[in-house]
Amino acid sequence: MLRVRYQELFDALLRELMKLNFDPDRARKCAQLFAEANRDGVYSHGLNRFPLFVSMVRSGVIDANAEPVMLASHGALERWDGKSGPGNLNAYRCMERAIELSHELGMGCVALANTNHWMRGGSYGWQAAEARVIGICWTNTLANLPPWGAADPRVGNNPLVIAVPRAEGHLVLDMAMSQFSYGALASYRMRGELLPVDGGFDTDGRLTRDPEAIEKSQRPLPVGFWKGSGLALMLDLIAVVLSGGKSTYQIPVDPAREALLSQTFIAFDSAVLGSAMGTSAEEVVDRVIQFFQLPPNGIGERVRYPGERVLKTRKESLKDGVLVDPSIWRQVREGKL
Repeated sequence: MLRVRYQELFDALLRELMKLNFDPDRARKCAQLFAEANRDGVYSHGLNRFPLFVSMVRSGVIDANAEPVMLASHGALERWDGKSGPGNLNAYRCMERAIELSHELGMGCVALANTNHWMRGGSYGWQAAEARVIGICWTNTLANLPPWGAADPRVGNNPLVIAVPRAEGHLVLDMAMSQFSYGALASYRMRGELLPVDGGFDTDGRLTRDPEAIEKSQRPLPVGFWKGSGLALMLDLIAVVLSGGKSTYQIPVDPAREALLSQTFIAFDSAVLGSAMGTSAEEVVDRVIQFFQLPPNGIGERVRYPGERVLKTRKESLKDGVLVDPSIWRQVREGKL
């Protein structure tokens, strides 16, 4: 891995997006979302995924300048159509709208259909937390995760993001429905590392820590075994019912053309309720985290809360430079995508 300045990475991504005839403001937001993924250590969904994104724009799977539109509204609940626009820009806009509704009504829910891969899901959790609201969002995907007890993929590895704001450092949980996402498997493989725990099955049906073997078998291990595949199914169902969009079984099984996704974005503004018994929401969160991080018996290391490592990586990236894959960075920097 190579370190480059954040601004240099952003500028290179922006140049490539402008070549694709993006509106300048939308190009800047899109480049920012990709660059911030690398800044925060989520390499699989930042620069590493940018060449695929560019190819999907060129092939017409992604309409660079299509913007999401609202189809229906009922109080705090809205249904939107992504018009096959860039997945990260569609997701950002829909979380933005959910946040607006939460400030007005206490909560907001925007269900989005006909969109593309949203890239780094955690981006929209951080977006909600920065707006001082609780955020929950998820997306369905193509069928790439076998249900527990099956060998062939029937559910999506549907990422789930939950964010809680906090002055000392926001809490953002960004998790796939498998023990390791396909992006994480690729990252371990590219680094030549084994997984820290069993992450799936090889082609002979044996549990393994070898990321390449899991990629070959297409049998990642659901989190919590049967619980993970059950949760993946429920997330797909809710997103589809609310958005009126496509289910996992209707999405083309081709990562280069992963489109027609359904997503849900929810925001809660606890400030509209006021404090409970004189205690602010942030004070409650702080007390919970203090207890959560207490070392066992007062000895040893404290445990990390969701998002804490991201904040550490972000600080290092802005100080020392953002880590990038040298070969992909060379392609982007030299305009050879």
